[in-house]
Amino acid sequence: MSVLVAKQDHVATVTLNRPDARNALSRDVNERLIAIAAELAADDDVRVCIITGAGEQAFCAGADLKERKGVTAAQTAPYLEAIAGACNAWAGLAKPTIAAMNGSAYGGGLELALACDFRLGVVGSEVGLTEVRLGIMPGAGGTQRLPRIVGVAAAKELIMLGRRISNERAAAMGVLNEVAPRGEFAALVQRYVDDLLACAPLSVKMAKAAIERGLHLPLAEALAVERASYEVTLFSEDRNEGLAAFAEKRPPRFSGK
Repeated sequence: MSVLVAKQDHVATVTLNRPDARNALSRDVNERLIAIAAELAADDDVRVCIITGAGEQAFCAGADLKERKGVTAAQTAPYLEAIAGACNAWAGLAKPTIAAMNGSAYGGGLELALACDFRLGVVGSEVGLTEVRLGIMPGAGGTQRLPRIVGVAAAKELIMLGRRISNERAAAMGVLNEVAPRGEFAALVQRYVDDLLACAPLSVKMAKAAIERGLHLPLAEALAVERASYEVTLFSEDRNEGLAAFAEKRPPRFSGK
């Protein structure tokens, strides 16, 4: 299978399983990622979604250019729709998403990671949106999501110069949340998972929604979005459980309701 899905303890781990192709995003892989995102959205037992790659060389090398060899410009629409659709599907998940970037990420691979809430990398790997060096440009969200994460100046440096940068510098710029040596990478990912699972799932969902819906609204409208999201949590069972657990000095048992 080109994409693997494993679910355990409220966590879904999706693995790009093409290590010999550096986990490149073929049309089949992208269509699978779209379908998997819909499946995870509907699975109430899943509270955290992780996407990672097989092997240690690459998280994802980007679009499968070998697959597109011989495809004319006029014939590329289905491939572009598939890769953009995969990134948009992961960006649209209401649940928290983690890109566990086990290796380097270029082009569409980095765009897929940018569609996630958290990006964690390995020391010694690198990232880049290098499309301008191939006569094209990012087309799966890179020109829009990266500036929203790191700011316009840094995004222009990476996109318009087509630079590859180390994960260490990517973390300093804000492209990645954190990096760790390979031997400590699994523990880093697990720490994020544990922190997310310790929080009320409805609260995490509504906080994510408030951030994303209010991001580009005028402040007064954005504050109204926040208030409406807050009130969903205010009248929830999890809010009552959180207060009871605090009073009783015990870990809360959140139900997501």
